[in-house]
Amino acid sequence: MNTATLDRDRFVQNNITTQLNYLATHLEQMRSLILINADLEVINLMRESRYYIEWIVPQLVGINVEVSAELVDFGRVLTRWLYDWEKLRANINSRCEVAQIAAGFCDRIREISSMA
Repeated sequence: MNTATLDRDRFVQNNITTQLNYLATHLEQMRSLILINADLEVINLMRESRYYIEWIVPQLVGINVEVSAELVDFGRVLTRWLYDWEKLRANINSRCEVAQIAAGFCDRIREISSMA
């Protein structure tokens, strides 16, 4: 059993609101760390956030398909950022844009969690 499986077991024991709040917290941290060039931490938060989305969506799809699709789309954005991180991190404007988008997703996820 790997660490992700252990974390998943604990994570999915929480209610959907708590899970969404964990994801939002990751995005807040990611936004802050992007702006101070803490690349390793940012990459780890992006990866963990993708896991969170993967674990949240199956539970959320029965409640709200549209919101589930939003989360899946955001997971794709995270994957693109991870793939392009070397280019993104080298350009301050790109870093700021990623931080701004992460903040917007964080706000949206907080909004979703308040409705869950």
